[in-house]
Order: sequence, then structure tokens, then C-alpha cells
Amino acid sequence: MKQTQIRLLGLGSALALLAGCASVKNPTPGDPLEGYNRSMFAFNDAVDRNLLTPVAKGYQAVVPSPVRTCVTNIFNNFGDIWSGINSFLQGRGLDSVNTFGRVLFNSTMGLGGCIDVASMKGAPRIQNDFGTTLGVWGFGQGPYLVLPLLGPSTIRDTAGTVGDGFGGSAVYANPGAINDVPVRNTIWGISVVNSRANLLNASDLLDDVALDKYSFLRDAYLQRRQALLNQKLGPVVLDRADGQNKGGSDNLPSYDDPEAGGTTGAADPNVPVYDDPDAAASGTTQSAGKAAARPAGALRQQPAATPTPPASGAASADPSLPVYTDPESK
Repeated sequence: MKQTQIRLLGLGSALALLAGCASVKNPTPGDPLEGYNRSMFAFNDAVDRNLLTPVAKGYQAVVPSPVRTCVTNIFNNFGDIWSGINSFLQGRGLDSVNTFGRVLFNSTMGLGGCIDVASMKGAPRIQNDFGTTLGVWGFGQGPYLVLPLLGPSTIRDTAGTVGDGFGGSAVYANPGAINDVPVRNTIWGISVVNSRANLLNASDLLDDVALDKYSFLRDAYLQRRQALLNQKLGPVVLDRADGQNKGGSDNLPSYDDPEAGGTTGAADPNVPVYDDPDAAASGTTQSAGKAAARPAGALRQQPAATPTPPASGAASADPSLPVYTDPESK
């Protein structure tokens, strides 16, 4: 029975490959394999609708939510081992240390990874894979490619998928490291079904909003992979303990409100502090708090030269304008 299923699966894949040779009338720029990709996408979609989705819905209906969350966390915890190694291969040592710290913390305090304690403590997952590592090393992305059963990919990510399989098995980060074939296949099956169950809501939303599922998934996949690569090519961003860098910038100058009698926030020591000339003219002085906020050597607007007092009876005027006296007032 199992051999028959394997043969049918192989036959279906071969037919999809042959059908993919048909050309598309108006191929999308940047997707030279669109004819093959659409045929393989239709094949994968048929398998998903007729096999994976019903099994995933049954799994979701039978298995309680806390158990499904525990299973997801355990698989993620093992996956973090390979993610940490990829961070190291990319030269991101701090990400690697943080990821291995997550694995250690969740494996002990989180009951073998069942509870994601690290995320609860403010240490989110740093996802990584070998396809992203190849991109950091300078390998080009290549054309978009839909793999049988595995779905969206590129030439580079396909090579990365092979590396993930062998590398994860070598470091005991996936079920491929298990020598017992029945146990290994069972764990692989649980992983696939659990992952598909976690995506049921997303697939339902996709069916509702996407006019062309193939192009929607292609564009979303390519944008996500490029964003992940850009993140790995950028600097390591740390959350500071004082709460800065979380939703705001600490490089923006802080301006004082002269009517508030103090500063509106901590001033940047490199930004000059300006006094309100109207406040100086009215005889008010800068508050002690504002004066303390000004560092040594900061610029200060110089007050205007003291004007000559007007003659008796003269109205208050701008110091920069001449003062006229009323002859009738004498």
C-alpha cells in the first residue's frame, strides 16, 4: 500500500513537471519559470485541499490548544539550534549567543521547550536558515521556484533547504537525526500536520482576499525573504535597558516650552538650547531645571542689547524701534 502511494505521488509530480513546460502568454517579469510554477502550484494546492487540510482540521478539533502550543514550541526549540548555528555562520555572534541562550532557558525552565519562557521574558526568536546564510555570503537569489509539496522557494532557498535538512540532522535539530525509521516518520508527520494546522486561519484569509493565489503567494514569499536577508545584512539592534529604542528615537532634539517653565523632555547634549526672547524681555529668568539641563559649552542665544530707556510717559515699544515723545505731555 505504501509503495503504491509513493508511485502515485511520483507519477503526479512527473505529470506536473511535464505540464509545467507549457508557456504562459504574458509571463511576469522576474518569474521566467511561471509556466512550470503555476502547474506545480496547482498540484500542491490539490494535495493540500484533499489531504493536508482535512487532516489538519481533524488534528485541530481533537488536540486541545495548549497541547498544540506545546508541540509547536518544542519543534521551534529544536529549530532554534540550527538557527543559532546559521547566525554564527553569518558572523552575527550576538544573535547566535542569544539564540543558544533561548534554547538553554526553554529546555530547562520551559520543560523541554514545551513553554516558551524566553519569549515571555522579552527574548523573541531570531529565525534563521541556511538559505539566508547563502544570501549573506553573496549567493544570488535566482528565479522563483515552486517545489513539489514544499511550496514557494527560489534557486538559492532550494539549496538552503537541502542544507537545512543535512545540517539540522547533523546537530540533532530535526527528526532526521533519529535512526528509528517509524519513529522518525511519525515525528515528521506530526510536524507537518501541526504546521499546517497553525496556518489554517491564514489559508482561509488567503482564499477570501486573493484574486490570484499564485501571484499573491509568490510576491509575499519573495518580499519576506528579502526582508529577512536585509535584516541579517544590517547591524545587530539591541533593546536598551532604559526603555529607549522602543518605539522612539533618542537622537531627536528636545525643545523647551517657555510657557511650561521647564523642559518637555531630556535634551540631547549636542543640541543647543534657545531661550525665549519674549521671556527675557519681560524680566523672567530661566528655571533652575532648564538651566541644569544645558551642558557645558552649549550654544545660547544672546539677548538683544539693552535699549535706552524711553522718556517719561512713553509707551512700551520694541527696543529696535525709535521712541518718540508726545510734545503735549510736557
